[in-house]
Amino acid sequence: MHFVGNIEGFRWDLDASGDVGRVGAGPQPHRLLLLALAGCTGMDVISILRKKRQQVSGLSVEVQGSRADQHPRVYTRIEVLYRVRGQHVDPQAVARAIELSVT
Repeated sequence: MHFVGNIEGFRWDLDASGDVGRVGAGPQPHRLLLLALAGCTGMDVISILRKKRQQVSGLSVEVQGSRADQHPRVYTRIEVLYRVRGQHVDPQAVARAIELSVT
């Protein structure tokens, strides 16, 4: 099953899982949800840390999710791991930036 979406002029090819006819055209929509979460919180955290004048040279955000076995296959657990790189970055500033982002 293949679906094409368009967001602000960007084309997104989406695909289904194997049991409903995966054709290899793109990622599954539920995986994009995790990607969007990582992107949103990552941009928040970097913005907040810059406002706090932290010398951040990099940030990576890893997101993993577990879904229900039965339909509806909602996410039952989502874990987010932040890795911040930089010079003299205050761990409390990082914790506060993450807290502000996720609430």
